[in-house]
Parts: sequence; structure tokens; C-alpha cells
Amino acid sequence: MPLAARFAEALQFTFQLHAAQRRKGSGVPYIAHLMSVAAIALEHGATEDEAIAALLHDAVEDQGGASVREEICRRFGPAVADIVDGCTDAETVPKPPWLERKQQFLARLPQASRSVHLVCAADKLHNVRTLLDDYRVCGDALWQRFRGGKAGTLWYYRSVADVLESVRPGPLVDKVARAVAELERLLAATPQE
Repeated sequence: MPLAARFAEALQFTFQLHAAQRRKGSGVPYIAHLMSVAAIALEHGATEDEAIAALLHDAVEDQGGASVREEICRRFGPAVADIVDGCTDAETVPKPPWLERKQQFLARLPQASRSVHLVCAADKLHNVRTLLDDYRVCGDALWQRFRGGKAGTLWYYRSVADVLESVRPGPLVDKVARAVAELERLLAATPQE
């Protein structure tokens, strides 16, 4: 699918929103994650709206709440804004407690649109792949970066994979489930300190 100038505009807007943001603990520019999610989504048949939403999936949550949602809707349309909303677990500052946010997200995920499932799966696949790589470098120190710690983080990604497998089986969701299973196996095989 050819991408239009609208996608380039979204990439520029994404850069403006997230330019100063870094990935937890690694210092990698956050935009690398957002571009990776968009690439994974495109590799799995994303439309331009879905690819734009993939770039912007964390914008409301991390970069300004309702005002950013309004700007996304104005620039890229309500379809993109709806997908971003479906991927957002909180828009208030301070955010609600971690477990509460994740439980609420999981409760609404089964009813979400196919587009939300696509972007969510692409996001989680990239996140779990990054966790695998970072765990191999950092070991258990990795879990200090995450509010859910080791157990909560594993619970969350396993839960998302299970929900997606039940409502949207397919090649991308299979990759998410396999990546989560690989992380679980790696952790089970690693001696505890």
C-alpha cells in the first residue's frame, strides 16, 4: 500500500511530540519504538490510518491527553483518533495506578476494533522483543524499570496475548504469543539470584 504525504506529516508530528522522550532505562529515542510499531503494522496489512495511529498510539497517553487527541483528530481524522483512543490506557496526569490502568485496558480490549487489535498487537510485539533483548543484557535489573515489576509485566503481556488470541487470531497475534512464551521460557530457565 502506498503511503501519502499524510503519513509523512504524521511522522513529523510524532517526532515533535516525542523528540525528548527515551525508552525506559535504555536511552534509545522513543521514536524508534513508534516507527517500529508502524513498520510491524504495515508488514501485517495496515491501512494508512492504522499506520498513522501506530505512530501516534502513545501520544495521548504520554504527551498531553485530550488536547493531543483533538489535534490528532483535526490533522488525521476521527478514524485515527479512535484507534489511538483504543490503544490509550490513561490520559490524565498523574496516571491512575498501574494495575488499575492495565486491568481496565484488558477489560475493554476484547470489544475493540480490528484496527485497535492490529496496532495493539504491533505495539506489544515490539515491546516484548525489546524486553527479551534487554533482559539478555541486564538480567533481573531490567524489572526495576517497570511499575509492574517482573511478575506484573509478565502477567500483563501474557494477558494481552491471551485476549488477542481469543478475539483476533492470526499471524501477528501468533508472533506476540510466541514472543511472550519465549520471554516466559527465558525467565524460567534463568537461575534466580
